[in-house]
Amino acid sequence: MTDPWVALEPGADPAERVRVLRRAHDAFTEAGTVPRPVRSVVADSWRRSARAGVGPDGTASVELTDGDLGTYRAEHPLVRVMPLFRELMGTFAADGEHLLAVCDAHGRLLWVEGHPATRRQAERMNFVPGARWAETSVGTNAPGTAVALDRPVQVFAAEHFIRRVQPWTCAAAPVHDPRTGRVLGAVDITGGNGLAHPHSLAFVQAVARAAESHLALLAPARRETDPPQLTVLGRDEACLAAGGRRIRLSRRHSEILVLLTRHPEGLTGDELLCAVYEDESVTPVTLRAELARLRGMLGPGLVTSRPYRLSVPVESDIAVVERRLAAGAVTAAVTAYTGPPLPASQAPAVVRLRNRLADGLRAALIAGRDPDLLADWAHAPWGEDDLDIWRALASARPTAAVRARLAALEAELAAPASRTRH
Repeated sequence: MTDPWVALEPGADPAERVRVLRRAHDAFTEAGTVPRPVRSVVADSWRRSARAGVGPDGTASVELTDGDLGTYRAEHPLVRVMPLFRELMGTFAADGEHLLAVCDAHGRLLWVEGHPATRRQAERMNFVPGARWAETSVGTNAPGTAVALDRPVQVFAAEHFIRRVQPWTCAAAPVHDPRTGRVLGAVDITGGNGLAHPHSLAFVQAVARAAESHLALLAPARRETDPPQLTVLGRDEACLAAGGRRIRLSRRHSEILVLLTRHPEGLTGDELLCAVYEDESVTPVTLRAELARLRGMLGPGLVTSRPYRLSVPVESDIAVVERRLAAGAVTAAVTAYTGPPLPASQAPAVVRLRNRLADGLRAALIAGRDPDLLADWAHAPWGEDDLDIWRALASARPTAAVRARLAALEAELAAPASRTRH
């Protein structure tokens, strides 16, 4: 029976595994088709890598150095579990001539530690702190693919998309914020053939779960006196943390609360009615009923009337992105942007807010011309058909795959115009 882990017989010689996978890799990069011996997780990653314009002879770029790297690491949530990573993995990495690596949610390496000789070898391919190992930058690799898929991943030798990485084997697992469930980054073990075993994947997965448990213990429980926080980005139903509770809101209640956070001075009933309902036939009675249900869920005092407003400031993840963007911290703003706010909402004011936030980010990305940030946006669900972003990406990184995707989008855009003329 074929071993689904490496798609070869379990007793196959490691060198033969490498030869078979390299032939499969070369066939894909030359012809664009994936031969049978490749695992589906790897084949899918190869396709994504090719669509992102990654070349098999490319290399990672170093984005953060010196003071910028130190500041970013000091502020990153995973700094709190680095002692745990070193305790659980440090001896294993040093004794086995492996590397312990930790990346953020965008595939940027924050820490690379381990055997000195192995580190020197890894430096030749820019596997160093501050380098970007996202799948959209360097193709298939364990830390980059783990955060892209939000699942543990092991990449063996020639399964790597870039050829200079193919002597290595790595296994990585994502680490999540225990309170929000969002991916903070990934923990990775990288080395040679000694890691070419499923136990390596189980090991990093256990370490990642231990880190999440440790973060949960370190994070203080929300107190009733903590300011309320509203999480909206990438969600059809917002989540409000207030009074020591986490409350999932309906879509309509989410829309109302988002708009009230935007107007601390308050909104009249007519203003709120027009902002929330696209159907002009909806009566004020309907809005008052929704507000009564919202007050009943949140408890007395948070939402007041005449005008409708919040009695205390409520922080939102939308405001975090806006502040970072206004300060010119584009990378930080894009990192905090986990998706459009209330993407299914048709409330007129929410639609305007959603478009304004996306337009601001897009304009900053296009002006900045950072190919990695542009690629992240272009390959996100909200950016895959964004013609202006793909044009900017084609200008900054004119690979064949990027140009082909741009040509396809431009053809799709021209087709309706052609049908209209005829």
